[in-house]
Amino acid sequence: MQVDIPGFGNLTINHLVLDFTGTLSVSGTLISGVAERLTALASQVTIHVITADTFGKARGALEGLPVELTVMKGSPEDKLKADFVESLGAECVIAMGNGNNDRLMLGKAAVGVAVVEREGCSGAALSSADLMVTSILDGLDLLAVPLRLKAGLRF
Repeated sequence: MQVDIPGFGNLTINHLVLDFTGTLSVSGTLISGVAERLTALASQVTIHVITADTFGKARGALEGLPVELTVMKGSPEDKLKADFVESLGAECVIAMGNGNNDRLMLGKAAVGVAVVEREGCSGAALSSADLMVTSILDGLDLLAVPLRLKAGLRF
């Protein structure tokens, strides 16, 4: 996916990296509408879900969806997520998350999107992100309709 954003840069996005708990799910249950959007986006980018899986429900919730799931083992979680983004080539990644442990990956990615759902969003994630959305559905739609991404990031 190519997006030219005046003042921000000409981006080539190959990977979408998503947090699970609080970003794609509430209390471990996938938010309605997410599965359909992930399925539609899979033809444009490789989708990665990286999580500590707080509720232990990520694998079941994502079963059958075109995503690569990584359940992190160890700590610090923030560093593990940032290292994951770097391993993909951070300049080709858009990342979305809500937690304090997402702040470093949001800052490393070419585009970091803080997502404010019902479980909230940490101030550190907000300050590390390039853009903030009030729904994961709106966040995923930034890729489905790249003009929205351009509108939010242009200088």
